[in-house]
Amino acid sequence: MSSEVKIKAESRTEFGKGAARRIRRDDKVPAVLYGHGTDPVHITLPGHDLMLALKTANALLSIEIDGGSQLALPKQVQRDPIKGFIEHADLIIVTRGEKVTVEVRVVLVGEAGPDTLVTVDHASVEVEAEATHIPETIEVSIEGLGVGSQILAKDLVLPSGTTLSLDEEALIVNVSAAPTAEDLEAELAEAEAEMGIEYDEAGAIEGEAGEGESAAGEGESAAEGGEAGGGGESAEPVGNRSEG
Repeated sequence: MSSEVKIKAESRTEFGKGAARRIRRDDKVPAVLYGHGTDPVHITLPGHDLMLALKTANALLSIEIDGGSQLALPKQVQRDPIKGFIEHADLIIVTRGEKVTVEVRVVLVGEAGPDTLVTVDHASVEVEAEATHIPETIEVSIEGLGVGSQILAKDLVLPSGTTLSLDEEALIVNVSAAPTAEDLEAELAEAEAEMGIEYDEAGAIEGEAGEGESAAGEGESAAEGGEAGGGGESAEPVGNRSEG
């Protein structure tokens, strides 16, 4: 379950790209706190503390500002696409006992039966839970499951107070037969046929040998031409001369 992470915030009065860059240079993150009909509050948060807090999905933050505190959940987090640092955060205000809808990651535990292929159709599921009791993950046991087994949303074991927000018949995990070597070869052959790739009796792709011989022949011709040209005397360039 989520535990509160206390983060000290500062009010923000500067806006725009220039102000945001200055904030980030000080290892802080511009953020906005809103919800429950209140006016948005623009704040800055310590970058390192926020990064550590957001390593937990649906982290419950206790934002301490102006002598008070406010519970909030991360609504949207913008990160630098290359370096990965947090550029901006939108935080939504929540209260104790309030129900919120969030995405929770599905984690598989155990090993399926032999010669099986396990496919996860939903890597996360949408649930409704109290803001202060959001599960970090939902474990799904696949121990010993055989070919043809399926786990639907209604089969998930949820913590007390947590309910599904998606269709109960939604497929979460599917167990099928693992492909054999023959299956993989057949798929490869089909893909090559669609691309027009054909092999000769020696197993080489048709056209490659001919292209190689043609290239070699062109190289030999060029070499012979060079030798023929090198055997004669070089011609003196023709130019205009003035005789005295």
